Amino acid sequence: MATTTTTPTTTTAPATTDAKPVTFSSSAIAKVKEIMAQQNPVPAGLRVGVVGGGCSGFSYSMSFENGAGMMDKTFDFDGLKVFVDGTSLMYLKGVNVDYIETLEGAGFKFDNPNVKSTCGCGSSFNV
Repeated sequence: MATTTTTPTTTTAPATTDAKPVTFSSSAIAKVKEIMAQQNPVPAGLRVGVVGGGCSGFSYSMSFENGAGMMDKTFDFDGLKVFVDGTSLMYLKGVNVDYIETLEGAGFKFDNPNVKSTCGCGSSFNV
């Protein structure tokens, strides 16, 4: 009588990095890359943050950067580096950034599930 020994196989999940607090749609990524390519010199990435101000208390900010700051978290979206400062991280959890084009205009749209109220102009919010 023959005995067969089998070795159990285990699969290990790949190492995960910090969960991304904010997500970018493919159209938003493509538009940011397109705008970045037109800059001279080409920036290293995009800074996304939340700043105080506006009629509801906070507003979103986006700007190009040449590198991450000491307290920044860096996230990669299909080759697009996104820098987020530590304070903005808590306000950006669950936010989705999209780029939309309509007959009325085009621009980046922030969809934040944590927002309690917005102002009439649509560019500031309260959590």
